[in-house]
Amino acid sequence: MTNKQNACVLGGSMTIKRLVLIVLTIFAIARIGLSLVESWGQPQIQTSLELRQTNLVLHGWEWKNTNPDSAAPEQSNQESKVDWTVARNALIGAEPFQSAQKQYETARQLAQTNQSKVLTKLQKFSIGKVTTPNDRGQSQLPATPLTQNAYPSEQQQLQESLSDIEQLIARLDLRIGILQAQQGKTDAAIETWDKQTYSNGSLETAGVLMGLWSEPPLVLPDAEQKIEQNLDNWFRYRALSQLYQVQQRQSDLLSLQTQEQETAEQAIVKLFVIAVIPGFNTLLGLIILVCLVGQLLFQGKQSLIATNHNVPWKTAWDGEIIWQVLIFGFFAIGQLLLPLLIGLSLGIVGINPGNFTVQMSAFYVLLTYLIMAFGGLLVMYLSIKPFLPLPEDWFSFKWRSNWIVWGVGGYLIALPLVIVVSLINQQLWQGNGGSNPLLPLALEGQDSIALTIFFLTAAVAAPVFEEIIFRGFLLPSLTRYLPVWGAIALSSLIFAIAHLSLSEVLPLATLGIVLGFVYTRSRNLLAPMLLHSLWNSGTLLSLFVLGSS
Repeated sequence: MTNKQNACVLGGSMTIKRLVLIVLTIFAIARIGLSLVESWGQPQIQTSLELRQTNLVLHGWEWKNTNPDSAAPEQSNQESKVDWTVARNALIGAEPFQSAQKQYETARQLAQTNQSKVLTKLQKFSIGKVTTPNDRGQSQLPATPLTQNAYPSEQQQLQESLSDIEQLIARLDLRIGILQAQQGKTDAAIETWDKQTYSNGSLETAGVLMGLWSEPPLVLPDAEQKIEQNLDNWFRYRALSQLYQVQQRQSDLLSLQTQEQETAEQAIVKLFVIAVIPGFNTLLGLIILVCLVGQLLFQGKQSLIATNHNVPWKTAWDGEIIWQVLIFGFFAIGQLLLPLLIGLSLGIVGINPGNFTVQMSAFYVLLTYLIMAFGGLLVMYLSIKPFLPLPEDWFSFKWRSNWIVWGVGGYLIALPLVIVVSLINQQLWQGNGGSNPLLPLALEGQDSIALTIFFLTAAVAAPVFEEIIFRGFLLPSLTRYLPVWGAIALSSLIFAIAHLSLSEVLPLATLGIVLGFVYTRSRNLLAPMLLHSLWNSGTLLSLFVLGSS
């Protein structure tokens, strides 16, 4: 075959490859856009996490720093109590009930907003107008037949979603009322409970609570059973305490208080883990950030923050290779080929992932992630293989350098930056925008084996794969066309969008910028890998602690 014929064949194969890339790119943009739009209407896990932490705060308020075996004088006991009050207020705040009520009312407002959205969507399934929730909080749909063009499966999902939201509002009202009663606002509490109109256990429980806090009190039949069934955490403790006091069951009340003291002590420890330690690290990160900025102002290009700030990588390949790795290696395998093959395989053997246990789900997530990572790295290797060997600063793993300092320091600096962006982000999305699907699994899966597997996925596999792809390959490749800071920004945005949750784009982009900054300055992939691992480990630790409560 002549050189001309070889060139024609090569040109034809390149044309076919580019056509495939164009088709997959269009499909990728559509798939990513659809996923982001779908996540827009999904709740963030952050609201659930905040309520769980609020419950820990309420438990912590009940802890009394007393030692029944102590023979210390009364004055010493009084001084200990005063000292504990100061320490307790510093940890959980001086007015925890007001803060908790505000938190639960915010969650209720968010639920009502979602309720209105679901009702609006349901309008297209019925003839006539769907009314808004009535003044007692219960939604009403007109009893009219469905149109012939309706989609029953979607309508059923919306109806189930509406029912779940209504039950959530009912449960929130029960708890808001107890918080109001705890602050002495009995009339407001009774008014809150009187809104209950749902035909589930919340209605009967509301009646029980109204009776217990009325003047004179009234104990309804099966009061204790209703409280046990429909209240949990501190709210169950407070309602049972009121019941036992009204019934003058002193031994039961004493036993309940003893149990609550044990729970409260555990809550203090958990709050220290998820609030005090991260808070200290955030403050330390803020100090480091201020020092680095100050060093930049005084030392300029000689400062640590300016190291390698404008030094690009020598990139032998062009934008088509970058495009190829992202589309083939990351999207086509992770979002198209792998789900298709797994779906077909599970369908053949008759396995439904929805029936998996927590351990099976954790192993399933790890296995699919490892397969995706292997496929993505293989595509990247084959794409850049013609350009081997690469310059020394490509995919650099320098074990004998200061990568630990860069990784830990970058983690501490990322904390205040991501927290500030997350606070702004919450105001923008108002609790919507979805979350990483791994987070609820880790939150609810209080199983040591499952948590170990989740840790391997999030704190080992994800940092290695994502840092090689986004920081090791994408960021340096982009420096062929962009300045270093522009490559950091663009690679961080792509990194954030790849997680397919609208509410996480800004926080993850901020984290990606810190990861890119650490890598461009250290020129060592071990540093951003460590930072990424620390970040995911901290998230998993918080989920475990909150889930155990």
